[in-house]
Amino acid sequence: MAEPDQRLYYLLQRAAHRLRTTLDRRCLATAGVTTAQLGALFAVRDEPGVTQQELARTLGLRESAVTGLVGRLTTAGLLSRQAHPRQHRAVVLELTDAGEAALKAAQPEIDRFNTEVRALLGDDGFDDTAAAMKRLVHWED
Repeated sequence: MAEPDQRLYYLLQRAAHRLRTTLDRRCLATAGVTTAQLGALFAVRDEPGVTQQELARTLGLRESAVTGLVGRLTTAGLLSRQAHPRQHRAVVLELTDAGEAALKAAQPEIDRFNTEVRALLGDDGFDDTAAAMKRLVHWED
């Protein structure tokens, strides 16, 4: 019997790539957005009026990456930018009707994807994996 592969970092990277590319393809086909764009749209929906700096922290991205992401979402009409009421250089982000529609269009595909992954891992495996990933995300070294 072969030893289990212990290259955890490698396996996490490969799994993340596989999951992202699969769901990106599906969400682009059904809602016209990528998983990165969906992450930003969900974050803005959950916290209307968030600044780009706050969004960068929420998504774990550099501000320069979020600037480009927000620019593309704004150009696509999925987000709007407004002047911050108290910080003259900051802008606040709001989900547009089109952004809300994109989230609604993507949700059935996200649900189907999660159902497929749950079937692959089993209910306990899915829940245990999600809990382990959450612990890794919040790991302080």
